[in-house]
Amino acid sequence: QVQLVESGGGLVQAGESLRLSCAASGSIFLINDMGWYRQAPGKQRELVATISRTDRINYADSVKGRFTIWRDGAKRTMYLQMLSLKPEDTAVYYCNAVTVLGDRWGQGTQVTVSS
Repeated sequence: QVQLVESGGGLVQAGESLRLSCAASGSIFLINDMGWYRQAPGKQRELVATISRTDRINYADSVKGRFTIWRDGAKRTMYLQMLSLKPEDTAVYYCNAVTVLGDRWGQGTQVTVSS
């Protein structure tokens, strides 16, 4: 199976930047698409950005122009560079992998943006 571990969250002020990482291990050959999702308190989990096996990328409108998603050449690590962070970006950010055996999720990493 596939295991995902996120890192890089933290507390920043509005306008600052963070970079999240998601390290995949196990049967990574099973992975098709990957992505970042987030869940704020009292809200549903929402898509932030996705990247396909062929590096096709999709962003939520709320993060376009501020966030960038990419994977390393070996496709073992996925990143999310977040610029110009806003208080409304505060959430737990989850790494997702769509595999041939179903979705896999990381444990999440907290991002808090103070105003």
